[in-house]
Amino acid sequence: MTTIGIILGSTRPGRMGPQIAQWVEKTAGTRQDADFELVDIADYNLPLFDEPRSPRMGDYAHDHTRAWAAKIDELDGFVFVTPEYNRSIPAALKNAIDFVYNEWNNKAAGFVGYGSNVSGARALDHLRHIAGAVQLAAVHSQVHLSLHTDFEEFRTFAPAERHEAALQQVLTEVITLTEALAPQRRS
Repeated sequence: MTTIGIILGSTRPGRMGPQIAQWVEKTAGTRQDADFELVDIADYNLPLFDEPRSPRMGDYAHDHTRAWAAKIDELDGFVFVTPEYNRSIPAALKNAIDFVYNEWNNKAAGFVGYGSNVSGARALDHLRHIAGAVQLAAVHSQVHLSLHTDFEEFRTFAPAERHEAALQQVLTEVITLTEALAPQRRS
């Protein structure tokens, strides 16, 4: 069975991401066409990139990198959940992506963004470019959540009903593209 990782891309205390990632996981759990796993980059305690060699070499010197690489390698595709920080993604997410390379290749990626002004749109735009650099294939659809309208008092996630259909579309596209890219991952 195809396994899709839901990558929680923020590590700061008080973050809103866990609520959103759990919503993605719960929604995905209603599907029968793939398995889903929530992956919180905070659990991997990655320092700022500290590998002496390029990740393209796959020769990792540190246990934290090997653990992260093993997790990413075992997943077939991804849905990234990220806030928008200063018109881009959090440094922790960029760092986590940069730690490995081959493990991302020929896998699909979908995106769920959140923020205050443009509901994470700029972060997702940047993330699409970053994903392409590590040979992740981005799907077309994405979900944009607003801290103003999809959170009660900016604390409790209460997504508008329309987001459910958008998320289902993202999941469908990620699974479809993940399966289409499977022969590339085996070669």
